[in-house]
Amino acid sequence: MRAERLARAVRRYRVMAYVTGVVLVILCFVGIPLQVFANNLFVVNYVGTAHGILYIIYLGTAYWMTRLVGMKLASPQTVLVLLAGTIPVLTFVVERWVTRRYINPALAAARAGTGAAVSPSTATG
Repeated sequence: MRAERLARAVRRYRVMAYVTGVVLVILCFVGIPLQVFANNLFVVNYVGTAHGILYIIYLGTAYWMTRLVGMKLASPQTVLVLLAGTIPVLTFVVERWVTRRYINPALAAARAGTGAAVSPSTATG
């Protein structure tokens, strides 16, 4: 049961990380240049609002995922995961890093039936 719950939380986190990252890339590399050079506010207004809403959802899913994989609450790693949606492309990099370092070991432990969260010292990275 814990493995299924963890897998669902990880899936939600990954979806939100990629969606938030793509929207932020569109905002920064399409919307802002259009605003500056073409005086077009359409993309910035609507995509920026969408990113704000999606980022709040991302924060919730990322926080929940960090709790389930055993990351410490106020650790620099948790803060990095939560802030990744504010810097273009960082969500993709952090998602891959957190998968290797925390998610895969936690999923393996849950599937093995130990149910123990994996600490960073025992995780491979």
